[in-house]
Amino acid sequence: MTATDPRTADDQIAYSTEWRSFERGPWSEGIDVRGFLQANYTPYEGDSSFLAGPTERTTRAWEAITEMFPAEREKGVYDVDAHTPSTITSHAPGYIREGEDVIVGLQTDAPLKRAIMPNGGWRMVVKSLETYGYPVDPELETIFSTYRKTHNDGVFDVYPPNVRAARSSHIVTGLPDAYGRGRIIGDYRRVALYGVDALIAGKKRERALLDMERSSEDIIRDREENSEQIKALNEPEDDGEEPTATTSPAPPRTSAKPCSGCTSATSPP
Repeated sequence: MTATDPRTADDQIAYSTEWRSFERGPWSEGIDVRGFLQANYTPYEGDSSFLAGPTERTTRAWEAITEMFPAEREKGVYDVDAHTPSTITSHAPGYIREGEDVIVGLQTDAPLKRAIMPNGGWRMVVKSLETYGYPVDPELETIFSTYRKTHNDGVFDVYPPNVRAARSSHIVTGLPDAYGRGRIIGDYRRVALYGVDALIAGKKRERALLDMERSSEDIIRDREENSEQIKALNEPEDDGEEPTATTSPAPPRTSAKPCSGCTSATSPP
């Protein structure tokens, strides 16, 4: 579903400044990332002569990380937060070299620290923690084995007997992205291009259209998913106490906001 333009006239004037170097099209009148890409990409058919070596800042960041690799290789993992289910706001901002990072935000609050994602499947988390010698949080075990249905639980509940047999005998394997099961995959290009406020306004317009439809099974599901999408869009703004980089109606020219599990940054055009 494509949303109509969620911005006021004043907002559109502000966007005209931020987007001044881009080719306009339907993407600038509604939420349409693909339209933006199609209107503004230029194929490069040259050679690699334009490439430059790493800057001193990049070299320092890489050196900081490489110093940690021997310990990671020795233990299998450098560190794990075994007590915090991963979400976009679950961890404090992480840095490689705070104050020098250009692209900010790590999966957790420290370099090479792994996160757990039990929404995808609790058994997978338990096996991974046991493999690397980390204790299993008993409170999380109770929650995700008694109260919270995981993605894997739902998948196996809907398998017919022949598929379950094929799966158990490894004739049919699990999804290749088991690491990411249960996560909502974010399209952060939309945030950088439109800002969170405009995206939420667009989702609310979509909801208004859904509310005019008869409450069939599909429409009820679409309404619920729309509500979840709006909640997810609000999460970057709630992540920590620092100002949000891209929540205003017009994206700022220079700012960066770290968040756990994602990156969010804008640069001067």
